[in-house]
Amino acid sequence: MAVAKSFYTDQANACSQAASETDLPMLREKYERAGAAWMTLANRENEIAAARERRIADNAAKADTLSN
Repeated sequence: MAVAKSFYTDQANACSQAASETDLPMLREKYERAGAAWMTLANRENEIAAARERRIADNAAKADTLSN
């Protein structure tokens, strides 16, 4: 899933760059909103990955406890 997070982050950065390069206020707002949405997706991907790792660690700990 690191690919998805990287993609989302790249898109957010591209939107930020486009927002900083435009002189049109409405277009800047559009890019800023899009960038915020991409960052939300990247953050969500981080949260999902962290939860997955915690679940795997918990399952490994339970398996270790049961085997002893």
